[in-house]
Amino acid sequence: MVYSYTEKKRIRKDFGKRPQVLDIPYLLSIQLDSFQKFIEQDPEGQYGLEAAFRSVFPIQSYSGNSELQYVSYRLGEPVFDVKECQIRGVTFSAPLRVKLRLVIYEREAPEGTVKDIKEQEVYMGEIPLMTDNGTFVINGTERVIVSQLHRSPGVFFDSDKGKTHSSGKVLYNARIIPYRGSWLDFEFDPKDNLFVRIDRRRKLPATIILRALSYTTEQILDLFFEKVIYQIRDNKLQMELVPERLRGETASFDIESNGTVYVEKGRRITARHIRQLEKDAVAHIEVPVEYIAGKVVAKDYIDESTGELLIAANMELSLDLLAKLSQSGHKRIETLFTNDLDHGPYISETVRVDPTSDRLSALVEIYRMMRPGEPPTREAAENLFENLFFSEDRYDLSAVGRMKFNRSLLRDEIEGSGILSKDDIIQVMKKLIGIRNGIGEVDDIDHLGNRRIRSVGEMAENQFRVGLVRVERAVKERLSLGDLDTLMPQDMINAKPISAAVKEFFGSSQLSQFMDQNNPLSEITHKRRISALGPGGLTRERAGFEVRDVHPTHYGRVCPIETPEGPNIGLINSLSVYAQTNEYGFLETPYRRVRDGVVTDEIHYLSAIEEGNYVIAQANTNLDDEGHFVDDLVTCRSKGESSLFSRDQVDYMDVSTQQVVSVGASLIPFLEHDDANRALMGANMQRQAVPTLRADKPLVGTGMERAVAVDSGVTAVAKRGGTVQYVDASRIVIKVNEDEMYPGEAGIDIYNLTKYTRSNQNTCINQMPCVNLGEPIERGDVLADGPSTDLGELALGQNMRVAFMPWNGYNFEDSILVSERVVQEDRFTTIHIQELACVSRDTKLGPEEITADIPNVGEAALSKLDESGIVYIGAEVTGGDILVGKVTPKGETQLTPEEKLLRAIFGEKASDVKDSSLRVPNGVSGTVIDVQVFTRDGVEKDKRALEIEEMQLKQAKKDLSEELQILEAGLFSRINYLLVAGGIEAEKLDKLPRERWLELGLSDEDKQNQLEQLAEQYDELKHEFEKKLDAKRRKITQGDDLAPGVLKIVKVYLAVKRQIQPGDKMAGRHGNKGVISKINPIEDMPYDENGTPVDIVLNPLGVPSRMNIGQILETHLGMAAKGIGEKINAMLKKQEEVSKLREFIQRAYDLGTDVRQKVDLNTFTDDEVLRLAENLKKGMPIATPVFDGAKESEIKELLQLGGLPSSGQITLFDGRTGEQFERQVTVGYMYMLKLNHLVDDKMHARSTGSYSLVTQQPLGGKAQFGGQRFGEMEVWALEAYGAAYTLQEMLTVKSDDVNGRTKMYKNIVDGNHQMEPGMPESFNVLLKEIRSLGINIELEDE
Repeated sequence: MVYSYTEKKRIRKDFGKRPQVLDIPYLLSIQLDSFQKFIEQDPEGQYGLEAAFRSVFPIQSYSGNSELQYVSYRLGEPVFDVKECQIRGVTFSAPLRVKLRLVIYEREAPEGTVKDIKEQEVYMGEIPLMTDNGTFVINGTERVIVSQLHRSPGVFFDSDKGKTHSSGKVLYNARIIPYRGSWLDFEFDPKDNLFVRIDRRRKLPATIILRALSYTTEQILDLFFEKVIYQIRDNKLQMELVPERLRGETASFDIESNGTVYVEKGRRITARHIRQLEKDAVAHIEVPVEYIAGKVVAKDYIDESTGELLIAANMELSLDLLAKLSQSGHKRIETLFTNDLDHGPYISETVRVDPTSDRLSALVEIYRMMRPGEPPTREAAENLFENLFFSEDRYDLSAVGRMKFNRSLLRDEIEGSGILSKDDIIQVMKKLIGIRNGIGEVDDIDHLGNRRIRSVGEMAENQFRVGLVRVERAVKERLSLGDLDTLMPQDMINAKPISAAVKEFFGSSQLSQFMDQNNPLSEITHKRRISALGPGGLTRERAGFEVRDVHPTHYGRVCPIETPEGPNIGLINSLSVYAQTNEYGFLETPYRRVRDGVVTDEIHYLSAIEEGNYVIAQANTNLDDEGHFVDDLVTCRSKGESSLFSRDQVDYMDVSTQQVVSVGASLIPFLEHDDANRALMGANMQRQAVPTLRADKPLVGTGMERAVAVDSGVTAVAKRGGTVQYVDASRIVIKVNEDEMYPGEAGIDIYNLTKYTRSNQNTCINQMPCVNLGEPIERGDVLADGPSTDLGELALGQNMRVAFMPWNGYNFEDSILVSERVVQEDRFTTIHIQELACVSRDTKLGPEEITADIPNVGEAALSKLDESGIVYIGAEVTGGDILVGKVTPKGETQLTPEEKLLRAIFGEKASDVKDSSLRVPNGVSGTVIDVQVFTRDGVEKDKRALEIEEMQLKQAKKDLSEELQILEAGLFSRINYLLVAGGIEAEKLDKLPRERWLELGLSDEDKQNQLEQLAEQYDELKHEFEKKLDAKRRKITQGDDLAPGVLKIVKVYLAVKRQIQPGDKMAGRHGNKGVISKINPIEDMPYDENGTPVDIVLNPLGVPSRMNIGQILETHLGMAAKGIGEKINAMLKKQEEVSKLREFIQRAYDLGTDVRQKVDLNTFTDDEVLRLAENLKKGMPIATPVFDGAKESEIKELLQLGGLPSSGQITLFDGRTGEQFERQVTVGYMYMLKLNHLVDDKMHARSTGSYSLVTQQPLGGKAQFGGQRFGEMEVWALEAYGAAYTLQEMLTVKSDDVNGRTKMYKNIVDGNHQMEPGMPESFNVLLKEIRSLGINIELEDE
């Protein structure tokens, strides 16, 4: 493998054995591709905005004299960039401008004569744009639109599995689900009649729908039944014989023909009898007359002489009727063929219960069911039925729905109309009846071939269409009003409904979620999440076990591990690593094609529907070098089952062992050794890890860390290769390679880094450069690390030296004992940034004012404020300190004589305002790192706001001019190169000022052209610089768009540094979580023979019952990695020869049986080897991919190479006594995470505070500064102890005895510790409740 200069800095030793056939795809493509499809111009008009416009336009007036046509659309440029939107609290969006054409036709002239055409571009609201990382900035906060897994449109056949009816009879049903429009259900009732429901309303006999489609009874019977034909000859009855129909029946008479008796009376008719009949070609048999009694006739029979109806279709024959028919000359009678086995009489029975007889009565019946209480008219009934399933405006199956519909009915073509046809409805009924007759299977609705993904683009398009349809109504009205000659297209369109629909979707849809931004992994997982909840999906309460369960079709599409615990389990899933959606929205997963028993590198993506037809081998099947299967029998999956197949039967093979799991689960090393429940917790807890102060790459990883760090977008990644020309904490400049430049450009790429920014979860986002001056860079290299990344690899926690042993009960029940060294070294110290805002409003009594002149506040409290009343940057503040001074006007109150005197002396101002300053919340302390002031347009800016403005302008100018200088230098170095190449001496050039170089001419025409291009570019650069500076200045100095009634907003950002402390929650990656019980002095921790103490002591009892053995293997492998690192460190300290160092590191990389990774250190220069060694001395990072990881034997070899015991256990000594522990202890390195469940956020205490209005009891919860509930069971406990006075105190003065608690307070202040309990308020509430029921209840005084 070829490594770039940056990748050579630290190479992770990979234990994977299977070759990587397919690179890990870009992990955010599900979001970005979907949204791209939504906004990009689609000439076909299949997707996105284009499809929405085409479905609604052209809009015609009611009279048809004018229409509004759609021509094209374009998206403008966003006003603010992403960062500015976040700071200002606005939405990152672009204006949508649509070109519309108003066509007016001549009224009197023949059809289609155009009188006037007007074209105009119309503004249609703002469309939120997706950032490069797949998020949206809505009102200043980053949000993610989660993809939805919903039931695909199409037709589904299902059964109630015998649960509906008490007899346990299985009732079958069919449901046609459109993409938009009414649902159509067919269902059997317990009496085997077929019914229909529209939109889940009251059921009607199914034949009503057929009558509404203009079918007569005869035609209905004709569609669904085969006929039996009887001939009356010489007063004898003969039946036309179809032998196959007799199978399984018992003969009720001798079956004979031409004197041969084929079946005797009372015998069962078998296949042998049928073969005999077919062989002799028996066409007719004679049947007794009684045999036809009770059969149902297939059509109307009329007496031709009188025109009298003798017998109607679907009536049962009797011997009398037969005689009547015979007399009136009917010699041929058709009856319906039914039997109990596979030709049930269901439709015939349904026709009998059908109250309607013709089309009109059927339409009226449907109208009554859909619009109960409205009087039906013929026109209304026809329109309603027509609009239900046959109108393109109201009904759309969509391309997916039509494809699924046709596949379900076994048709060949997969395209067709979006509305239903007669044939569609009849075929659905036929298939349902077939299923009831035992032919065919019901569908599995949890199969991923029946559920599809709806991503951002599609949901946004649907919302946009909803907005357009609202506009359509208004436009129709306006087109119908006269005076079209003066109107323009923009007068027709009101953009409000469109932007409202879009805004509502992005702002408050259930699937538009506040992004989980704890760390890079939680961002990626959130964007790859798939939810079955949301509009048009399931609800938590209704979803049963089957929907939530893992289905065989989830393999390689949806992760079987990563899902939340709790009520949403199984409803919210995560996309597997390689999964993607196809054009229809079904999930596909890649497989390698197997041809003639040879596995090729040809990759096919298969959806769950296609996969069912193939035999697919697992990724860990053994292959030889040519790609043949080694074993004769191979474990494969086929049709949802796993079994052994011979190697010739295999069609496909998995691409990778981690194909099954999601990104989160693929980061857990030795996942294959963990119980699934614990792996689920591990995958979920990695998302809650807080980025530590110094990221530390995991010693034991899986090789996925780099892909996650790069794709998450928190790192700065090189767009083009080149050399690092300049680097500081906030900017990296790359001089681009010649071959990657566009002709005539400066060839400079500038990367500005994000510094100390707040994330959605209040953690800190900060980027730090990880490249040095002069280093060569390749496209895709990581230039700067973000939060929780280390040299371009995901680093969520820290590698800790752990020992598995009990320690004085401090690790009882999963508690964790931590060494003080961890705190001293700041291993788990995290920075949290809080945003506190102070809003100054215009009140009825006058405007609130932000000022340092606050009534009744001492000097000390104002010491950290400037003259504008705003805290200065860098101030260290604690709970209760004032951050922004603000006063609010107070209403006039009755003044006491003293106050009147004060007013007379000090003037008006003294007391007519009250203090409403922004203070630091209790329990929070930190440093002010930034202040921002937003002032409404037209309100005078205070001194601080102007200072901030000036500073921002200075900074912007500095940034831009530095950028300009860098670009200019790049340009002039290219000009210099050109001129020298063109024959001008370098010394002469140095004497000329740079600007004059552009005036020189060259004889070589090609070079002269290049020179002119560069000169043009120089002018453009300067022009661009002025333009950018101007735009920046405008943005900074203009007033802000604030909510109505708001004059000013001051935002203060507070950075809080939190060290690890008892009560914080920590976890490993295997679901092994616990709470810190004690931070132990270093000298008391257990230590080894070298005197090295351990960092963390874990309870060994946490392993066996939880079955997450992965943590033990990780610990051993971590120890080996550290051992090798220490050996490298010793060699570096000794300053050994590079060749020895190279040889040892090469041995470490080569260790293991047939691993795929080939690192050849002979291709590295000595410097590169030394730099690699420098990065490996703290431990050699190891990758053990999921299901393809290190074997036990390999771990032992690695331990021995590191000079450690191969058991992974060592002798420890007690730090307090120095005595040896009686047996060896497992010690090693485990990757530990600090989770975002910090004791600082949970700890809370209250003495007095606010009370609930009705019950007068203290509120609950930290947010409300509430108290501890003393509930029913606690009362029982005190009663059991007989602690009467304590109980009385708890239930009165400590809770809701209003007078008692006030008196108590006074008594305590006076030093008198007596209490006088009174009547609890909740008792009064009870009295009121009973009185409200009309029962007067009073307390009697004794």
